[in-house]
Amino acid sequence: MTGPLHRLTLDQLRERTSEKWRVHPADVLPLFVAELDVPPAEPIVRAVTGAMSRGDTGYPAGTGYAEALAAFARERWAWDGIAVERTTMVPDVMNGIAEILRVVADPGGDVVVNSPVYPPFYDFVRHGGRRIVEAPLGPGGRIDLAVLDATFARVATPGARPAYLLCSPHNPTGAVHTADELEAVAALAGRHGVRVVADEIHAPLVFAGAGFVPYLSVPGAGTGFSVMSASKAWNLAGLKAAVAIAGPGAADDLARLPWWLRSGPSHVGVLAHVAALRDGGEWLDALLDGLAANRDLLAGLLAEHLPGVRYQPGDGTYLAWLDCRELGLGDDPAAVFLERGRVALNSGPTFGTGGAGHVRLNFGTSPEIVTEAVRRMVRAL
Repeated sequence: MTGPLHRLTLDQLRERTSEKWRVHPADVLPLFVAELDVPPAEPIVRAVTGAMSRGDTGYPAGTGYAEALAAFARERWAWDGIAVERTTMVPDVMNGIAEILRVVADPGGDVVVNSPVYPPFYDFVRHGGRRIVEAPLGPGGRIDLAVLDATFARVATPGARPAYLLCSPHNPTGAVHTADELEAVAALAGRHGVRVVADEIHAPLVFAGAGFVPYLSVPGAGTGFSVMSASKAWNLAGLKAAVAIAGPGAADDLARLPWWLRSGPSHVGVLAHVAALRDGGEWLDALLDGLAANRDLLAGLLAEHLPGVRYQPGDGTYLAWLDCRELGLGDDPAAVFLERGRVALNSGPTFGTGGAGHVRLNFGTSPEIVTEAVRRMVRAL
């Protein structure tokens, strides 16, 4: 096979100087932070090298990113709902979310999340002076609508302006929310007066047979926000840029975001993201084929060699949420796998309630590295 996940050797990857390959010693196999082990798509290389050759390295401007994202959404998700006039560039997804929360949620107020969930949700919300309120996921890593309803009712006190930070597709479970689920979420938010802010960074990374549903596409979601980026799907975390999208009922709030937010992205990053969205579709399809194969490979290896690890493969992302509680490794199995097996995984407790006894594994790498990771996990026991 010749897809992006098959083109780099471990020795080539170890030449990289990013977080994934520099945080741990060289004898550790890193499958933690969400970086892909792929070469860049050729259209991105052309865009970046062209910008450098022209000296086009100033401040970002214009609506090219939003226009490219709108075209991608029409083609991939049959969604024509991105109105460029209701968008703004932001430095990255989490900084965009933090500024949106400053506008739509009370200072010191409540922000609901579905735990276990992406750890920076906790960090950014608390750093902004707001309180995290957990509405734990239900069976299969799905949103528990009854729990969410009860949680919304608890935070929606008279005069309050609570918010709900939706992770869609969900990190770490890989669950892809359905249209019915998201419509129910919008109805609950409307009933309780909760503002929804959707982190949809993994939207392009949904496997065949599932289908991504943009939150702002469902009935009742008009007062919500979405923040999207090409960074996860095309491995562009080092070229920072994202787009915040306001629903029709949130346009006034979008206008209240600070002007300097638009100048925060990397201009070269914006050019790279636009190239990915406009011309990187073939590369993305090959990546998705490889990720689906790796997901199935991981499930088979665990079933054969680590049957005590429970894994329910998700329909999106390149992240696997592994329940290791039957192994008896305590609340933080990742620490054991690192010390004894020299494989680095994300620590489950950092994902909030429901994370104890779990690890997150990044299978966005070669099949050989996935196989070696499981071998090292077995060795750790």
